Amino acid sequence: MLDDFMTRATLAGIGVAFAAAPLGSFVVWRRMAYFGDATAHAAILGVALALALEMSVFTGAMAVALAMAMTVSTLSGRGYAMDTLLGVLAHSALAFGLVAVSFLSGIRIDLMAYLFGDILAVSRGDLGVIWGGAALVVGLIGWRWSRLLTSTLSPDMAHAAGINPRHEQMILTLALAITVAVAIKVVGVLLIAAMLIVPAAAARPLARTPEAMALIAAGIGAASALVGLRAAYVLDTPAGPSIVCVAATAFALTGIYSVARKAR
Repeated sequence: MLDDFMTRATLAGIGVAFAAAPLGSFVVWRRMAYFGDATAHAAILGVALALALEMSVFTGAMAVALAMAMTVSTLSGRGYAMDTLLGVLAHSALAFGLVAVSFLSGIRIDLMAYLFGDILAVSRGDLGVIWGGAALVVGLIGWRWSRLLTSTLSPDMAHAAGINPRHEQMILTLALAITVAVAIKVVGVLLIAAMLIVPAAAARPLARTPEAMALIAAGIGAASALVGLRAAYVLDTPAGPSIVCVAATAFALTGIYSVARKAR
């Protein structure tokens, strides 16, 4: 079954959707959209370092994404405005990554595949990495769910309950780095943040509980992958951007539904 490239692409898209859904919910609740974007942009530098050192692209992307996320978390409380800090680090990391790629000699690299994804070229090994990473993220978020939720709702309440909000922030940072590393093959570094945010934002008007929002976001993400891949096949469009376009359409539809429900 896995000999068919469309089957592998479909499974890869669903795996990324399952990893991004619970994490994306926390990104939306905590208003960390730009934080996720900065972490994703840093991944291209990790790709360049991985290729230069002849190591796994997954390992390089995750290491640099994690370093970026931890740097932002560390500097955010030391006199730097968060939006300025994220803007500087996000675009600087992307620029340094693109420059580093240009210095790679003797290595053929399809830069567009890393920027916008190349889901149709996913191999069996890539599938193992994607689903392994997705299982790790889901397990990590599930294990810390109540603590993460409490620290998200109110840091003061978390302190009163004996929970360290900064520690929970680091858990989210680790999950974000893993998600970025597994999603880079599917949607590329420029669209990873969209797969985190858009399905979760689309699920918000439909959910009454945090758990329901994460589950609905997973469903929207998986459906976006299926429909987006089909649209890319029929219309001959790029697969990664097509998936994000479907998710954006779902966001628009749920937004219209929310407005109509309030009007009634």
